[in-house]
Amino acid sequence: MKLHLLNRASSEDSSFSVAYNRYPNFLKIWHHHPELELVLIKKSTGTRFIGDSIEKFAEGEVILIGEHLPHMWLNDEIYFDSDSDLMAEALGIHFRRDFLGSQFFDKPEMQLISKLIEKARQGIKFIDVDPKLIRSIEDLIKVEGFEKTMQFLDVLFLLGKHKNYRLLASAGYVNTFNQAEGKNLDEIYAYIFKNFKNPIHSKDVAAVAHMNASAFSRFFKRVHRKTFTKYLNEIRVGYACKLLMEQKNNVSLVCYESGFNNISNFNRQFKAIMHMSPTEYIRLHAH
Repeated sequence: MKLHLLNRASSEDSSFSVAYNRYPNFLKIWHHHPELELVLIKKSTGTRFIGDSIEKFAEGEVILIGEHLPHMWLNDEIYFDSDSDLMAEALGIHFRRDFLGSQFFDKPEMQLISKLIEKARQGIKFIDVDPKLIRSIEDLIKVEGFEKTMQFLDVLFLLGKHKNYRLLASAGYVNTFNQAEGKNLDEIYAYIFKNFKNPIHSKDVAAVAHMNASAFSRFFKRVHRKTFTKYLNEIRVGYACKLLMEQKNNVSLVCYESGFNNISNFNRQFKAIMHMSPTEYIRLHAH
């Protein structure tokens, strides 16, 4: 997946943008932008990519994405069928950290929001969001001017207070994405995300990064505090979890679709990362 820089700048008459998007499918582009993005999924299912996080998404989820954090919502295959009448609907809010001034969120009264913005560097999934807060997010499309700004601040404040959340991208991914080595990292991540379902080795990724194999291994371990093989297994297991949550209960099939080449290794890696077997994971998520 090639990473694209998109323009999400607000219009001249507003310091942040609120848009309700309704299309046959979401934008199928791995992208980033300098604005933070608050997303409320209204209708749609598929796979969410945020940094090095790969998870299934569904209606009703609320996500906050930090500045320049690469992301993509990829709809399930049925959304791309020529005879599909499904629609993907979401409300998206784009705003700059300094949309109310460079030091606005440095004030003591704004500490909850300031901490929220900092955590958003890894992407945040909010869990069990109060329906009243969901309605407040939805209602931002209906108001303008001062009322819109105050209501949005209230939304950010309440999200900052929300205790039930999960960070998505790994700290290692975020802390290295914009460093001087960022171009190499960008190419590395793009190659991994494109090819993790296939047999790939560290030497293949080293070639993409224009390094020899030993230099790449040292570089990758320094950046991620783990080996390339462990990182790749975590990506594959994350994708396997997505498939298992979709009720694809054939563990053998999921094993090979996720890029593992034998069942015993798949079961071993899955248990090491998820602390349970694939069969136990299926039972836990069965409806």
